[in-house]
Amino acid sequence: MSNNPDTIRIVIPLALKRRNGRPRIVPPADIEMTADGRALDPRLLRAIARAWDWRRRLERGEAATLKDIAAAEGVTVPFISRFLRLAYLSPMVLEQLLINRCPCPLSLDRLATVAQAPWQQQPSLIFEE
Repeated sequence: MSNNPDTIRIVIPLALKRRNGRPRIVPPADIEMTADGRALDPRLLRAIARAWDWRRRLERGEAATLKDIAAAEGVTVPFISRFLRLAYLSPMVLEQLLINRCPCPLSLDRLATVAQAPWQQQPSLIFEE
């Protein structure tokens, strides 16, 4: 872990649960509902968690290329490339989605596209469309 003052640490509260013998990433029981009673989208949580895992693998040198990650995950390189962008969402967007539990009005594909925008523009592109 870097002690660089410019480093931002993001903690995504998730839990692993086994279903039919396969691990699944799910939100912990105490945060499964939003403030207004709507369920959080577990696909969104899972996609962001996977993106951060892939990013960490690349940063640590555990994977040299997106092709290495795609092979390990059993998916295509374009899939990894597209959804890895979710690891670059702004801290403000992550706070809204994961801590304040605001529902995301965008599809995962659209959210991944918006993640390419500058951080200061992302909240308005996601929550004010």
